[in-house]
Amino acid sequence: MFNGKSILITGGTGSFGHKCVKMILEKYSPKRLIIYSRDEFKQYEMSRKFSDKEFPCMRYFIGDVRDKERLYRALKGVDFLIHAAAMKQVPASEYNPFEAIKTNIIGAQNLINTAIDVGVKKVIALSTDKAVSPVNLYGATKLCSDKLFVAGNLYAGSEDTKFSVVRYGNVVGSRGSVVPLFQKQKETGTLTITDPRMTRFWTTLDDAVQFVLDGFERMVGGEIFVQKIPSMKITDLAKAMGPDCEQKIIGIRPGEKLHEMMISADDARNTAEFDEYYVIKPDTGFMNRQAEMIGGSPVVEGFEYSSDSNVDWVDEKGLIKMISTIEIDH
Repeated sequence: MFNGKSILITGGTGSFGHKCVKMILEKYSPKRLIIYSRDEFKQYEMSRKFSDKEFPCMRYFIGDVRDKERLYRALKGVDFLIHAAAMKQVPASEYNPFEAIKTNIIGAQNLINTAIDVGVKKVIALSTDKAVSPVNLYGATKLCSDKLFVAGNLYAGSEDTKFSVVRYGNVVGSRGSVVPLFQKQKETGTLTITDPRMTRFWTTLDDAVQFVLDGFERMVGGEIFVQKIPSMKITDLAKAMGPDCEQKIIGIRPGEKLHEMMISADDARNTAEFDEYYVIKPDTGFMNRQAEMIGGSPVVEGFEYSSDSNVDWVDEKGLIKMISTIEIDH
């Protein structure tokens, strides 16, 4: 699907972008693979790993999703767009709310309008479990972003641009995750636990990236794809990483949940189940045709996809295996 095509990844110098580029270059022969981000040093580091000499398709664009004019230039001739750029840190978003809104909401609006205007064929925006019943500003901005990308199909009108969203949970070893934190804390002999009851959805970066790439084949426009992934207990993770370490309970942090949710009961009425994933169908009457094309089996009334009530769990042994097979992103 990606052979001979131009692909752009916003926020492409992050954990997701590195893995996505690696997997695309291994499996496909794109015409151009464009990294769009605002940090020139991260782009420099990434260009040493994926140089345009070794991989002639690689391009590196300095730019911000807040800058609509720059997006017009960067998206010209692009076939597929993966929107990974976001202000993701919960505490930073709480302390700098206007900045989170500019990036996560206004940036989404800029991308939608620009993609339609220049004729991008398919757009997938990355979402998060924190966008469901949000309790912090980051989650609220991502919920708004999800709604904007779904509605982007209406804005496109007769144009060919299609928009979908992919939502998944915590990625093992990604920057800012608890795995690198526990690795550092192991040296002190004490691991900090916010609450021993806490559960989280858990996936690997390889699985998350593959789910996004598969989405381009599956999408008809307007869906929110939700990956079926296991849950884990934070105490099991601590035992797996530091079996001889003390666990110190420090209390839940502002804006943090005990359990994460990827599909709420209110969304269940529009949710279809497939073997490996769920799809939240668009619920606006103007998009009934897209919803009918998606297919799948309806979930039961009142269904919730929550980390504490999940049917699939990864235990201490499974966590050890998962962690041993990944490259921790510090």
